[in-house]
Amino acid sequence: MRWALIRAAIAGTTMVALAFLIPLGLMVQQTARDRAFTAAERQAAALGPALAITTERDAIARALASTDAGAQDRIAVHLPSGVTVGEARSTAADLSTARIQGRSFTVAAPGGFALLQPVAVGEKNRVAVVEVYVADEDLTRGVATAWLVLSGVATALVAISVLVADRMGARIVGSARRLAAAARSLGGGNLAVRVPLDGRQSAGAPEELREAGAAFNAMADRVVHLLAAERELAADLSHRLRTPLTVLRLNAASLGDGDAADATRHAVAQLEREVDQIIRSARRAPDDAPAVTLGCDAVEVIRERVGFWSALAEDEGRSWNLAGADRPAPVPVQRGDLAAAVDALLGNVFRHTAMGTAFSVDLLVGPDAVIVLVGDGGPGFSDPAAAIERGAGHGGEGSTGLGLDIVRKLAEATGGEVGLGRSAVLGGAEISLRLQTRPDAGLPRQTRRRGGRRVPRRLP
Repeated sequence: MRWALIRAAIAGTTMVALAFLIPLGLMVQQTARDRAFTAAERQAAALGPALAITTERDAIARALASTDAGAQDRIAVHLPSGVTVGEARSTAADLSTARIQGRSFTVAAPGGFALLQPVAVGEKNRVAVVEVYVADEDLTRGVATAWLVLSGVATALVAISVLVADRMGARIVGSARRLAAAARSLGGGNLAVRVPLDGRQSAGAPEELREAGAAFNAMADRVVHLLAAERELAADLSHRLRTPLTVLRLNAASLGDGDAADATRHAVAQLEREVDQIIRSARRAPDDAPAVTLGCDAVEVIRERVGFWSALAEDEGRSWNLAGADRPAPVPVQRGDLAAAVDALLGNVFRHTAMGTAFSVDLLVGPDAVIVLVGDGGPGFSDPAAAIERGAGHGGEGSTGLGLDIVRKLAEATGGEVGLGRSAVLGGAEISLRLQTRPDAGLPRQTRRRGGRRVPRRLP
């Protein structure tokens, strides 16, 4: 925008300057020409009194020498007797025309022009012709200087307009850049950023940009208000779970001893911790969020979660298998996020397959990624694309459609992906969760199609 304003100022000022410069230059040139011929007419008129008194050659020669043109040999007098005093440059035909017409006029001469002025002398009205020579340089004397001065004035006007446009453009561009920087900062999560509307930074900003800045500040305030309201709503909704959780905890405490009772009490305790964590996270301002160290051992998390679900699997008569969890597998995600993703995958198996359906969990560790494969012996996916769509709820009654989306976000946060296909061993659905351990490694090239979705090959 700054350079556009400068170019517009240059173009506009140049056109205005030329509109005045060209007519003024032509007028100066015409003025110089008229001045030269007017001076010649004055020189010719100065000899009129001398010719009225005498036509003697010597007297006329003395009169010529007393004039400026005579001192430069630029004036001559053609007497009625045919005698010429001074240096003549006109032709006999031009002199005859001047005597006959009885008026002054100019004729072309070598190196310039000659002004012929007829003068009546003597009692018989004889006519003498005064010739004044006007050189070409007299016609253009001062014109070049005038053009140079006019060009300097035009250049100065253009320079001043460029300077003014640059200062105006700098203010406009500065205001626009501050608005863009504030928008980028807000998009990056800085909810405290605002556009200054008063003070030195906003001085000289156009009214439109001031209005845009005010609208941006209002929008930022509205975003902060909506986020605060959303956090409060999430906290309030989560707090409503405390009452049924209290009843559930009391009922679980009265179940007595046994693996199922212990698993139920453990699940209730974990659910209470998750609800408390949701309330704390919802009420915590974004700037107050504590720093969390990313990274956990995928093998440890998967063993823990599979062990939790194994108790329910035994109750429902499901056979299960865990493979590949024999050596550490560090991944760049939080332990709680990975546990939530694994719970979502295993919970889908129990929710969407019949009792007694087998499932398996395979952990594949490669140099650039860790892959978690969860397969079952159920009917599989009828529409894999719809199954992974957030909030679609294609899993039937009780399905929110958020489980696989949570898994997908976790994978994409590391540069990985989620694949939906069919289990080659159990024959049902298989979901692959790929977590990149090296962000610059990208997705693997060794892939194959399974069930219409791209899923990674099993690592050796």
